[in-house]
Amino acid sequence: MHGNLIFNQILMFNNIIIVCMGNICRSPTAERLMQELFPQKKIHSAGLIARENQPADAQARHIAKNHHLSLEENRSRRLTGHLCQMADLILVMENTHTQKLYRQFPQTRGKVMLFGEWLNKTEIPDPYKHSQEMFEHVYQLMEKAAESWQGKI
Repeated sequence: MHGNLIFNQILMFNNIIIVCMGNICRSPTAERLMQELFPQKKIHSAGLIARENQPADAQARHIAKNHHLSLEENRSRRLTGHLCQMADLILVMENTHTQKLYRQFPQTRGKVMLFGEWLNKTEIPDPYKHSQEMFEHVYQLMEKAAESWQGKI
């Protein structure tokens, strides 16, 4: 589904939203990583089932801080149809997120790719309620995934 059409348009993607489930671990971290790499782009994050206005997970904040990235200002938000409409590109952590997006927001077809698309379509596992080592592993994956978008957006 991600054929040449979406890739040919990728250089025009200026408004990007990064999606996970709760918007307290993966997507806010990925948002900050991408903002650092692409300051000229509008990059935001949201969750498919996020509870509104929650701080980032304490472990996610700790790991990010260890890598000189701050999640202190992050407040979770739920993905809406309006956010989907405004986005040029929607990056998801797992293939199941793509299917959920298509069911909930059919207008997203053709806009969705895996955050780990350029790392052999790597899915980014959810570290929520797992060990600090798992959070560190996920951070490293997201850092590589973010860097893999260089030259593509």
